[in-house]
Amino acid sequence: MTRPPAASDPSDAASAGQSFPYPVSPDLAAALRRALQSLPQPPGRIAVAVSGGADSAMLAVHAAAVARAAGIEVLLFHVHHGLQAAADGWSQQVRGLADLLGLPLRLARVQVDEATGKGIEAAARDARYAALARLAHDDGVTLVLLAHHRNDQAETVLLRLLRGTGLAGMAAMAPLTRRDGLTYLRPWLDEGRDAILHAAAQFADATGWRPVQDPTNADPRYTRAALRELLAPALDGRWPGWRAIVARHARHMAEAAEILDEVARDDLAGLEPGPDGASFSLAAWRKLSPARQAQVLRYWLAQNGARMPTDARLRDLLRQLRELHSLGHDRQLRVEQAGHVIRCHRGRVWLEARPDDGQLSAKPRPIPAPAPENSAKDDKFREK
Repeated sequence: MTRPPAASDPSDAASAGQSFPYPVSPDLAAALRRALQSLPQPPGRIAVAVSGGADSAMLAVHAAAVARAAGIEVLLFHVHHGLQAAADGWSQQVRGLADLLGLPLRLARVQVDEATGKGIEAAARDARYAALARLAHDDGVTLVLLAHHRNDQAETVLLRLLRGTGLAGMAAMAPLTRRDGLTYLRPWLDEGRDAILHAAAQFADATGWRPVQDPTNADPRYTRAALRELLAPALDGRWPGWRAIVARHARHMAEAAEILDEVARDDLAGLEPGPDGASFSLAAWRKLSPARQAQVLRYWLAQNGARMPTDARLRDLLRQLRELHSLGHDRQLRVEQAGHVIRCHRGRVWLEARPDDGQLSAKPRPIPAPAPENSAKDDKFREK
């Protein structure tokens, strides 16, 4: 395949399509440009996570047209999960796309641990993110583009609603998140998938390259596929615009969650936190209203990197903290929470990391720098 020449710097989204040898969507190109321009500093090098499906492939195409034209080096990252017999063919298909676009391709093979108890989808997601982090580290990349779109966002909101998530979870995926030292940008979170599929069809007509089809996307044994196959058609028939409405709801929830985090941050500052932030005054905490007690406890756990407890466990922890004496038998409180231990000693509540050997660490776990955006557990580049 012949590699195209580098595109000239376009003055707007439409001009990217004029200088680029393949068709691009002006709307999708404009959305990508806005997302890149929203960053505090323009990146010199970025990567696109490409599964070989239509969504991520079109993001790669538009990145080649827009980002590279703006003087940004673009790489493609592909993760081979080994879960499908056709996975080798998908990697070859992605390699063909990279050759068409004249972009370097980095490939990582992973083994998905299906015995984690998280489920195959979550295990594959964790393996994928770990692989992306390794690839990014090797190439000095700090920004990775993900091809989530409005349909993905709507699905995420529904799935989290059915799981009983809280307000922060209902914010679903943020346009920009940080994980493992990387920044993940989702430039098409407000774009519908129809526009992406239309762009993919035009690209296929022009080049002959067609995206891979992942059979799990239509297999109702998988959670998202079940939603698409069983629930989405009924919603489409009754409320055709439900995806846009649900995605808008997620934005509203993100704004509300941000406000609550600001309140919790101020409340935590008034709880006489320790120098490392891993403890606070029980007496000061008790002066808060019940709702703010719960919110600041969630915030404190999250900022310490602890996994959020279930609603039942959180309510039990709140009950115990409210019933404890400020001095005395509070020393006996010891609640284990997914690699951490919450305990109370001398009128202070502590969070301590618990090493794999089950012994408490000598020092409390310090609080990392707060992430400015909501983190999304269902993050993944779609394989469609």
